Amino acid sequence: MATIASITLVPGCTKAQKVDETVKLLHKPDFPHRTLTLLEKIAANLPGMIFQVLQRQDGSEQVMYVSSGCRELYELEPEVIQADLQVLYKLVHPQDANSLVESVDVAKATLSPWRWEGRIITPSGKIKWIQGASQLELQANGDWLWEGLVMDITDRKQAEEELRTSERRYKAILDAIPDLMFRLSRDGEYLDLKGDGANIVLPREEIVGKNLEDILPTDVVAISQEAIAKTLDSHNLQTCEYQLPTPLGIRDYEARLVASGTDEVLAIVRDITERKQAEANLQSLAQKYSKAFRCSPNPISLSTLEEGRYIEVNDSFVRLSGFDREEAIGRTSFELNMWVNKRDRMKLLQDLRDLGMVRNLEIEFRAKSGQILTSLLSAEIIELDGTPCILAVNHDITERKQVEAQLRLSAQRDRLLTETLARIRSSLNLEQILQTTVTEVRQFLQADRVFIGLNDAEQGGKTVAESVDPKYPAILGWTTEDKTYLQELKTLLSTNRVRLVEDINQVAASPKLKAHYEQFQTRATLAVPIMVNNELLGALIANQCSGPRHWQAIEIDLLQQMSEQLAIAIQQARLYQELATLNTNLEHQVEERTAQLQQKMQELEGLQRVKDVVLHTVAHDLRTAVMGNLLVLKNLLKNRGHNQESTPSEIPVPRSVIERMIQGNDRQLGMIDSLLEIHSCEGQGMALRRELVHFSTLLESIIKDLQPTLNQNQAILNNLLPDDLPLVMADPTQLQRVVAHLFTHRLQNNPPGLSFTIRTKIEPGMIRTEIQDNGIVMSKLECDRLFDLSVREPQACCSTSLALKMYLSRQIIQAHGGEIGVISSRKQGLTFWFTLPLATPSPIIRNS
Repeated sequence: MATIASITLVPGCTKAQKVDETVKLLHKPDFPHRTLTLLEKIAANLPGMIFQVLQRQDGSEQVMYVSSGCRELYELEPEVIQADLQVLYKLVHPQDANSLVESVDVAKATLSPWRWEGRIITPSGKIKWIQGASQLELQANGDWLWEGLVMDITDRKQAEEELRTSERRYKAILDAIPDLMFRLSRDGEYLDLKGDGANIVLPREEIVGKNLEDILPTDVVAISQEAIAKTLDSHNLQTCEYQLPTPLGIRDYEARLVASGTDEVLAIVRDITERKQAEANLQSLAQKYSKAFRCSPNPISLSTLEEGRYIEVNDSFVRLSGFDREEAIGRTSFELNMWVNKRDRMKLLQDLRDLGMVRNLEIEFRAKSGQILTSLLSAEIIELDGTPCILAVNHDITERKQVEAQLRLSAQRDRLLTETLARIRSSLNLEQILQTTVTEVRQFLQADRVFIGLNDAEQGGKTVAESVDPKYPAILGWTTEDKTYLQELKTLLSTNRVRLVEDINQVAASPKLKAHYEQFQTRATLAVPIMVNNELLGALIANQCSGPRHWQAIEIDLLQQMSEQLAIAIQQARLYQELATLNTNLEHQVEERTAQLQQKMQELEGLQRVKDVVLHTVAHDLRTAVMGNLLVLKNLLKNRGHNQESTPSEIPVPRSVIERMIQGNDRQLGMIDSLLEIHSCEGQGMALRRELVHFSTLLESIIKDLQPTLNQNQAILNNLLPDDLPLVMADPTQLQRVVAHLFTHRLQNNPPGLSFTIRTKIEPGMIRTEIQDNGIVMSKLECDRLFDLSVREPQACCSTSLALKMYLSRQIIQAHGGEIGVISSRKQGLTFWFTLPLATPSPIIRNS
């Protein structure tokens, strides 16, 4: 009956009331949460976003779960939201931000479900209407757990806006729902109505006194008459639902009828269109969840927490485990013998009880075929009809683990090959190389026995190295001279290159070979020949004695590569024996060569003595002559200074000629002295008279002595030396010579007017002195050869005499324990530098 009234007088309700009804529907106790709860855990793509947020007492928030629907809804990845929940608050429309905060505060204060409807602005600039609903739970520790759903209601909002004009027309009808009440007689006559001020499309007088048949469609009249009769006959509340065409389209209504008199009922009518749509949407959503569960590429199972009894499994679980759905459901994982290690099940339960969930727990389980598979297990505890259950998702990583194992084996193989090659290259002890090889190969293969047999033309076959499990008989030292048996072995190895037997009982073999297998308890064997230039030297053999064995490709490859290295080692040992034979003859030849070299050395020593005598004699004779010439020339120059007039017997000589002759003799005398000093230095070393001196005082004294020379050449010296330089142990006279030689070199090879800068720098344990000028730079080759002992070309920028002094300068500095050098730069000019060790190490490094 209420349905009739809802069509004739369609009551309206506000948007907030509609949302309130939807939220109530979502959280009604009789709502089918079972499928929804299960599928919320596995959904990847949804027309909305499911979330679970933990809000701690300190105000911090942790996103426990967010479904992939956030991509469509918020245009954000789940990881972004999980990293910072505030990113969602920033998307809320400024005009709706306060209402969101207020709704959260109200929900927390009243412990009531949270519901909110508002606008967001997505990163791309779209404005969307969203509707959020959540059930919040206060945890024992005071934290708040929010679980709920956010849906996009933009289309609905837009439709509401478009229909706003039409809704005004039917506002009387919509406003009356669900508050319209009608009194109806048994035969369907409208006795009275109460609209509570709602606008009614039809006037009251056009409804009261009319019958249902006058207003409603025939099918709705039949439903209403039946509900009225049941209400009056049973005196119990009756509810009926029906649809009616309205100006807004087909609407769903619910009428609740209660007897209000002997032959009359009171009908309350409510519009349930949105609830029906929500139920349909949720049913559609559940179907999508179910499809995602069934079609997931990862095995998914639902089992009881305590027993592990399977309640539901998907197709991927069936494919991976090999158990049909009917075989798995109703049985436990232990009954199916799926756990390889039962401790993994205990660890899973413990982690679930402690943390509530498990992520990427690596486990091994057994398929129906017996194959051991490895997977990453992620699980959570959910309640299903009040029973704690485990929702588990497995990610099969068996192939990845196999690839990783192969990579590890490859790395071990490469390491073994590298080490073997290194031993072969560094050692000539063949016995040690062979024994180490079989030991490491057996460890790599995890075989029961590995040995090497060599073929000797005189002694026959012989085992020369072996590594064997103590449980099985050793084959080391085994020999045979049976030509027929040896030929059979040679044929097997030479023909196949690899002798592979996984089970000796499954292959044909000669009686002698079978007897050999039985004697040494061999069940499987892998043998590769050791060949050099198509010559069979022997074989590298691995045996499995505990049972048959499947030999992997990487194991075969290892033995083949090891046999090549062993062939090199054996060949190398043979070459060593040949070299040892040749060595005896070479020793005699070396002795003869040694005697000849000794004779030549004696001859060279004699020539060296002659050279020293000649150099010493000639240098002294030249020095005497030059000094005599200098004495005469200086006296002559002195006499001409006192007597300006020449006697008739004298030959007139210009003063400038005498001065140039004196300068030339001075240079020759300096060169002769340098040669003698170099000769003495080469033979006996540089003689130094060291003493503890203040380096500042020493350099100031040297600069003072050089000042006349600098003035004569119009040179400027910028002194940047500090007053507190540390002590050095040095020969002041020799250091003065070095500094003078460096200044002289630059003055002689540049025009007047040079500008010098002298500075020092303290380095760890050393003091560095630099003399920089703005004169002509030198090439790198000239810098590299400046301090070398060599005869200069006539056109060279540095004369032979000055070159000898530069060489002596380096000898003096190196004798002190320092270094000397030169740096040429077009921008900074030329810089001489030399270092000297400090008398005591300096605690700091200071530049000046």
